[in-house]
Amino acid sequence: MNARVVGIVVDCPQPAELAPFYEALLGARRVNESPDWVILQIESGGPTVSLQRTASFVAPDWGSGNPAQQIHLDLLVDNLDDGQAMVLGLGGRLLDGSDKPIGYRVFADPVGHPFCLVTPEGLT
Repeated sequence: MNARVVGIVVDCPQPAELAPFYEALLGARRVNESPDWVILQIESGGPTVSLQRTASFVAPDWGSGNPAQQIHLDLLVDNLDDGQAMVLGLGGRLLDGSDKPIGYRVFADPVGHPFCLVTPEGLT
């Protein structure tokens, strides 16, 4: 038996405030929502992304690793420059030292979770 990824849960201080960023970035739609929980369904049939409120959220520090990022998403894009423009337009930010010309770039969402945009060249 093999397990399948059906959902990814992201801790954050305000799920409803962070949801629009991931809805636009992933082409996802909100399928369930409460004050402490938002579930986003990725239209391409991928796993759900759930945003879960936590009162003790501390954003990972990309540079020092304290606190550590613990987990991050790798998101496939065709073009890093176009992907970067989208992320920055949605309120994300490029993290220091991650401005690679090809392969991948590392960003943070509006509350500080690191994630990578990866091109097909970066998968090899």
